[in-house]
Amino acid sequence: QVQLAEAGGGLVQAGGSLRLSCAASGLPFSRYAMAWFRQAPGKDREFVGVIRRSGDGTFYSDSVKGRFTISRDNAKNTVYLQMNSLEVEDTAVYICAGTGTSRFPPQSNDYMYWGQGTQVTVSS
Repeated sequence: QVQLAEAGGGLVQAGGSLRLSCAASGLPFSRYAMAWFRQAPGKDREFVGVIRRSGDGTFYSDSVKGRFTISRDNAKNTVYLQMNSLEVEDTAVYICAGTGTSRFPPQSNDYMYWGQGTQVTVSS
């Protein structure tokens, strides 16, 4: 059974930083591109960024480019999201997802596995 478990969310002031993690189990992690999405109350789920299987390439949404960084440790089956210069508008549930597609960046409907999410709240 595949499980993706996010951690690291919390409350932070605007301008601060948080590091999220997503631990995967039940899948060949190094064969999966891993992504982060987010969903704010009353809004559609939004793509944040994705990292290649080997970790040698990333792709980000314009809204987070230059502030957020995705990394992975295939030995630990874990993907990370380092979030800097956080803004109130970054408040959302952050969700990790995985896909086995070779297409990069993957399309939204390529993602096969999803975590439950971790709440990030940025206060002004």
